[in-house]
Amino acid sequence: MTTESREPRDEPPIAKRLIIGDPLTSHKLDDQLLPKKMALPIFASDALSSVAYAPQELLMILLTGGLAFLVFAPWIALAVVIVLAVVVISYRQLIKAYPSGGGDYEVASKNLGEIPGVVVASALLVDYVLTVAVSVASGVDNIISAVPELNPWRVELAVGFVIVIVIVNLRGVREASLVFALPTYIFIGSVALMIVIGLARTALGDPPVASSADYTVQGQSLTQAAFILLVLRAFSSGCSALTGVEAVANGVPAFRKPKVRNAQATLVLMGTIAVLLFAGLTALALYSGVHYSEDPCNLQGFDCENQPQPSLMAQVAGATFGVGSIPFFVIQAATACVLLLAANTAFNGFPLLGSVLARDGYAPKALNTRGDRLVFSNGMVILGIAAIGILVIFQANLTTLIQLYIIGVFISFSLGQIGMVRHWRRLLRDLATTEQVAATAVDTAAWTSLSTLPQDGPSAVASRAVPGFTPISPQGIRRERRGAKIGLVINSVGATLTVFVLVIVTITKFTHGAYLVFIMIPILATLMIGVNRYYRDVEHEIAVDDQTHFGSEGDVALILVNRLQKPVIKAIDYALAATHDKTLAIHVAVSKEESEALQRQWQKHEIPIPLVIIESPYRTFASPVAQFIREYRASHGSSIVTVYLPQYIVGHWWETILHNRRSRRIANQLMLIHGVSINLVPWLLDSSELIYGRRSRPLPGQERGGLTAEDPDPSVPITSAPPAS
Repeated sequence: MTTESREPRDEPPIAKRLIIGDPLTSHKLDDQLLPKKMALPIFASDALSSVAYAPQELLMILLTGGLAFLVFAPWIALAVVIVLAVVVISYRQLIKAYPSGGGDYEVASKNLGEIPGVVVASALLVDYVLTVAVSVASGVDNIISAVPELNPWRVELAVGFVIVIVIVNLRGVREASLVFALPTYIFIGSVALMIVIGLARTALGDPPVASSADYTVQGQSLTQAAFILLVLRAFSSGCSALTGVEAVANGVPAFRKPKVRNAQATLVLMGTIAVLLFAGLTALALYSGVHYSEDPCNLQGFDCENQPQPSLMAQVAGATFGVGSIPFFVIQAATACVLLLAANTAFNGFPLLGSVLARDGYAPKALNTRGDRLVFSNGMVILGIAAIGILVIFQANLTTLIQLYIIGVFISFSLGQIGMVRHWRRLLRDLATTEQVAATAVDTAAWTSLSTLPQDGPSAVASRAVPGFTPISPQGIRRERRGAKIGLVINSVGATLTVFVLVIVTITKFTHGAYLVFIMIPILATLMIGVNRYYRDVEHEIAVDDQTHFGSEGDVALILVNRLQKPVIKAIDYALAATHDKTLAIHVAVSKEESEALQRQWQKHEIPIPLVIIESPYRTFASPVAQFIREYRASHGSSIVTVYLPQYIVGHWWETILHNRRSRRIANQLMLIHGVSINLVPWLLDSSELIYGRRSRPLPGQERGGLTAEDPDPSVPITSAPPAS
């Protein structure tokens, strides 16, 4: 006997392939890891781009008190640089101690407990959303500074850029790094060149002059308390330059080996560049006389009614190279690009943190699933939707959004650094215990004179004598202790500074909108704990124990029959082939005429199983069948009941509307009955050839598995036919 072979034709979903690309197999995951030169634009774009708006926010707040307050700008900028340097050095220690990618969340969870851990995670997730919103809003702001005619389309531009960034990231980390590398390096180079040229001109007696240098500001009359508050508020706004530092610690798994060393090198390089650009841009803005006001109409002489206020970067570039010059537009384009791409840092940090939370049971498990391009695509989509919502609500207004910013990051900074302090203190205690155990278990003189760790040395003897003791030489203990003490000092300073800045940021930004962040973080933390408790309860409920008994007896098959058709015959054939103890056909009689017609057909075609008619006066289907099953099990014992349900498989989406899908509805209700299993028996209508036949696309799951429509389904075992006689 021969069978007709049909040549399948692969029709992949063109739109998905064009947007996201071809699926990648799991073994290519290592190919997606990043070298340092590509990791820098991926993880450092947020921290580097913040130098475009951090000096602007610092000077803007100071200008509220009048031009005289700009004298404090260098000292405030110096304080920001010191905090940034300390945080970068502190995070080098964190990367070494906790390289798994959990960052501050992992540190706080392991050293401070569950609640501080979920608070840090909530703060970071909120901050990642705000990172996208602030970065995109700032990028759009710089675009509008160069092309003022786009101002009415501010929100639409911001939303469009978020969608583009989501799509690029869905294509994979490696592809995103290639797209983002060039703009980031152009930004670093062009801004550095502008700073060098501007400062050189200043040193030669020809300082650049900003377009707003001649504008005056009517300062507010301030009390001594208000004066101090204004200076602290300017400092807190300048500290937005620290955002993004934590991204490298959260993204260690994405680096190539040696992961820790590459991540630390990238972090130091990022911090150095950020410090130089921030300090240089602030100095150049002061030398050129940039005046940037929170309310442009407060600038006396500026036409605030007919034109938007140019950004600080635009004013400095215009003063250095000339407005409308090629370098001016290069810097504006590079700044806008890197600000927009700074959101990419969040699109790496948010999904990675979400996967860690899902792994630990504090977030839905879907966040720990990699998509076709080996990225955590669910987290990326959620982040994009949340950021778009924030941009629409706040109309992509940078001045408003910046007030919500950096609260979350400094909460994570503070708790993470405090957790590191406890980590080093615990390590020092453990080292002291190790030394004491070794000296007690063997001869003290032999232990202290040991220079290496032989197989039967004192430490090895102690490890056999004392459970849980880890062999280590005296030199190893001294090295560990020295490193722990250095780490303790560094992270103690980091904890002190970050807590201090957190207090300042909270006081100065709370009434300006930051209270919303303090509302969202507890809500999100509570939801995380609730998710964790749910997963914990489910695990406890389904855990195997010795008290669980399996005492089901009997095996009955029920085939639900509406009319006698081929799908029903196929279901009967399946049930008979399975050789159940008893096989029954069940018909729910809604109409007397239909049930009588079915009985006549049943006898005519000599169907070899009994037909049971169940009356349904209320025209329901699942309830009468459920009642029949309960009564059967009550009279025949705890039988296993297998229900066979024929189901149509169609090829057009609109065909699902034309069929009532009764089988699935019945199955969903019958699954709630103890002792019942459901077998859906597919019947392929002719239109299903669009999926399964010669004109078919890949089967569901084939495309993601790298197979085409011509490839066999790997889930179906291949059996060899017996040889022909």
